[in-house]
Amino acid sequence: MEISSRSVRAVLYVLLIGYALITVGPFLLSVSTALTKTQHVHLLFKNWGLPPEPTLENFKYILKSGDFGRWVFNSVVVAGLGTLAKVFFNSLAGYALARIRFPGRELVFWAILATMMIPAAVILIPQYLILSKLGWLDSYYGLIVPFTVSAFGIFLMRQFFSTIPVELEEAAQIDGLSRFGIFWRVVLPLTKPALAAQIIFNFLGDWNNFLWPNLIARSREMYTLTVGLQTFKNEYYSFWNQVLAGSMFLTIPVIIIYLILNRWFIKGITITGMKG
Repeated sequence: MEISSRSVRAVLYVLLIGYALITVGPFLLSVSTALTKTQHVHLLFKNWGLPPEPTLENFKYILKSGDFGRWVFNSVVVAGLGTLAKVFFNSLAGYALARIRFPGRELVFWAILATMMIPAAVILIPQYLILSKLGWLDSYYGLIVPFTVSAFGIFLMRQFFSTIPVELEEAAQIDGLSRFGIFWRVVLPLTKPALAAQIIFNFLGDWNNFLWPNLIARSREMYTLTVGLQTFKNEYYSFWNQVLAGSMFLTIPVIIIYLILNRWFIKGITITGMKG
């Protein structure tokens, strides 16, 4: 029996709508909980996820709590500087592996790729011990420096640099540009899609990271937002409406960055998939 294209399309739409509901549902429930009074949280499921008496008191309480501004500042510093460092160093390494011929280049590239197979938990303790010896615990150095380069970012940039015609670099070299000048002024501006993908992936990872800041930050002044929000939970009872109100502040910057870089991000992922 022949299946019409309209039937296939209908099934596809049903599957996509179902997937969208499963994906968006938890986020909508988080927003609803953030707008609910503490004494009404247990009524949410009985009320089909809608807050009985919507309120903004949870957001006001979060903003007035003493260290919240400091935690937001720490998250911005750690995610912002960490992302810039990763984008710069990954681009440098990717360019070197794509364009500069040196002995063992392929071996270095495959060794970098092999590090992606090592679970992060395996190197967690050695990283902590090294930073302890350096005296970088409870500091911005300890939060940022260990993650200023990534194997995936190097791979992504190398793939992009490989697609750029060599003739462009040869023309720039004839015009007198140095190797770094060719990289910075000619090649790097042509990789905006890859840079956008890197910025989104890295900022999202650093902004939402909980394990490493929780391990390194000892004082409340060095908490990032993800770690600081845990203070609204205690051993016997958790104020989930306040925790989720604070989580909304975690979501907003990521959405803004994605909306700004969305066009380049989609293009970057598409080109990387075709060339990979």
